[in-house]
Parts: sequence; C-alpha cells; structure tokens
Amino acid sequence: MKMQSETFLIFDDAKWKNAGEGMQRMILGYDDRIMMVKMHFDAKAEGSMHTHPHSQCTYIISGKFVFTIGEEKKTVSAKDALYIAPDVPHGVTCIEEGELIDVFSPTREDFLQNNN
Repeated sequence: MKMQSETFLIFDDAKWKNAGEGMQRMILGYDDRIMMVKMHFDAKAEGSMHTHPHSQCTYIISGKFVFTIGEEKKTVSAKDALYIAPDVPHGVTCIEEGELIDVFSPTREDFLQNNN
C-alpha cells in the first residue's frame, strides 16, 4: 500500500499535534520515501536523546537550539542546518522559542500513527 500526503498543504488549514512537553509537530508532506515536518519548541523544551533508522536533515527557521549529535554538541539558530545519520544518538534543547523543519528518509511512520 502506497502512502502519500495531499499534494498541497494550506497552512491555515493544517493542525499542530502535541509532540511532547513544550513541542508541537505539523506534518507538511510525505510519501513512503520522504517526510517533511515543521516543529515548534517553547523555550526550555527538550527532545531527549534517541535514535531512529531514518536519515534526518534539519533547517532552523527561528529560535536558538543546542543539538547533541553523537559526541558533538553545537548551538544553532535561524538559517543553520544539520544532518543526522541513521541510528546516531541525538537530542535537542531549545534555548529561545523557535521553529524548525525536519526532513526524514524514509518516512517516519510512527509520526503518521500518532497524528490522529
């Protein structure tokens, strides 16, 4: 079965979903090979260290974040980007309220299951 989002997402019609304390997620588009997600973080929100089998690229829209990727820790802000290889431990702490775009390959099916 092929999965695929609608061709267009009209932002004003889209819904934010709870993604943990101080975090919200909006799935922007996907098929079975790729997924794009917008995340909103309140200041001090934390995405705990975790791994997943997906490649991940992240673009910072606004705010300031400290990412830990493997053994490396770096502060990033608007216009910065990062890459996380599959199965590499990573986590994030939001220093200043902000938003980012995550792109995953393949699709995060767990996000679709939790998107109702």
